[in-house]
Amino acid sequence: MNSKPRVLGPKDGKAGLLGVMGVRFMIDGSESGGGFALVEHPLPPRSLGAPLHRHSREDEYSYVLEGRVGALLGDDVVFGEAGDLIFKPRGQWHSFWNAGDEPARILEIISPAGFEKYFEEIVDMGGSLRARPETLRDLAQRYGLEVNLASIPELAQRFGLSLPARPPQPD
Repeated sequence: MNSKPRVLGPKDGKAGLLGVMGVRFMIDGSESGGGFALVEHPLPPRSLGAPLHRHSREDEYSYVLEGRVGALLGDDVVFGEAGDLIFKPRGQWHSFWNAGDEPARILEIISPAGFEKYFEEIVDMGGSLRARPETLRDLAQRYGLEVNLASIPELAQRFGLSLPARPPQPD
């Protein structure tokens, strides 16, 4: 384990964009002995955090810091506000979004650690909106993630979300 006591300020830690949702890396698996990772996700108003997907290796716990966050957990639609915790167990199809007209922020606990590296790879490639679909598919497979990209339009319509225009793909 490579950890020492420290204080991580509100502007500390590597940050980047995954798509329209941001990520700030706070604690990774090397600092927790592999038990968990902690990232922060800021979400713009009425934006989708992720299409329907499921993890085969980790559970996720989303602690709402600010705003109103919606989540589809299997067939259940739930909403969390500041102070609420949304549990997304491995193996369950789920999605989440900012359900409000103000920015939202969540702390995402990933247990066990490892999936934070998926986020790092997305940031390093310039975000999911700039990446080639086949690259994202291969990346998801390496991390034991199944993603249903076809769910995006239906989620946007069902929950009143705005979707970004996809930038031109690199040659």
